[in-house]
Amino acid sequence: MANDSSLFEFEPRDGAVPLYEPRLLHQFDHRWATYIENQDDKTRDFTDAEKANPDTEVRPRYWVDQKHVDAKLGPNPPKYLMGWRNVTNATNSRTVIAAVIPPVGAGNNFLLFEADATPQLKACLLADMNSLSHDWGARQKLQTPALNYFYKKQIPTLPPSVYTQSDIDYIVPRVLELTYTSHSLKDWAEALGYDGAPFTFEPERRAQLRAELDAWYARRYGLNEEELKYILDPASVFGDDYPSESFRVLKNDEIKTYGEFRTARLVLEAFRAL
Repeated sequence: MANDSSLFEFEPRDGAVPLYEPRLLHQFDHRWATYIENQDDKTRDFTDAEKANPDTEVRPRYWVDQKHVDAKLGPNPPKYLMGWRNVTNATNSRTVIAAVIPPVGAGNNFLLFEADATPQLKACLLADMNSLSHDWGARQKLQTPALNYFYKKQIPTLPPSVYTQSDIDYIVPRVLELTYTSHSLKDWAEALGYDGAPFTFEPERRAQLRAELDAWYARRYGLNEEELKYILDPASVFGDDYPSESFRVLKNDEIKTYGEFRTARLVLEAFRAL
C-alpha cells in the first residue's frame, strides 16, 4: 500500500478495478464494509438490507488500472481470489477472517492464497479456515497482531485427502450460499457448478449455515462435545471462575444482541445432529 501508492486512483473509470482492503471484508463476506464517498479513509458497515441487494458492491478507497492486476496475476489469471486478513488480534471476535473476492486489486494486508485443488476443495479450505476449530488453533499460535504467512503455516488445516464426495456435497453448497451474495462473484459460483442468481443475504439463515459448518469441522478435527464446549466457552465446562477464555468478545456481543451466546447454542445443536 506504500510502495505501490503511485498506481492508486481516487475515482472509478473504465479500465480501472477496485482495490480491496481487509476492512472491507469478513468471513465468507466480500461486502462487509464500504468507504464513504468524499470522506477520505472512513468506512461504514453495510446494512443487511444493502447486502440483500445483489447489485450492491463495495466502494473502495482506491482503484487501480486493470493492466497492473493482470501483470500480477500472470498469463492465466484466476477468476476469483482468496485470502485472509493479516491484521488481527486474539481478543477479537474472530481471529482468522478469510473471504473470496473478484480478481481485482488487493492491498498487502489481505494475504492471498492459492491451492492446487479443485474449486470444490478450495471451498472446503475456506470453510476450514473460517471454522471455530481452526480459529481456536490460530489463537494458540498468535503472538503478534499480524497473522502473516509464517503464523498461518503453523495452524493445523485439514488436507484435501480428508474429504470424501459426501463431505464435499455437504460443505460446498453451504459455502456457496454464504459467499455468492452479489453478481461480482458470478465466476466463483460457476466454478462451483452453480449458474443461478446470487443467494439472498439472510442473517438468520447464514448463522445456521455457519453453525453447521463449524459442527462438521469440529467432528472432523476429532473433538467430542465436551471439547467443543471448551473451545466455545471454557467457563461452560469449568465454571465462571475458570482463568481462561476463548471467544469472549463474540460471546459478549451475542449476549448483548440476542440475549444468549447464539453461536454456541447453534453449533452444539448442529454437532449433536450430525
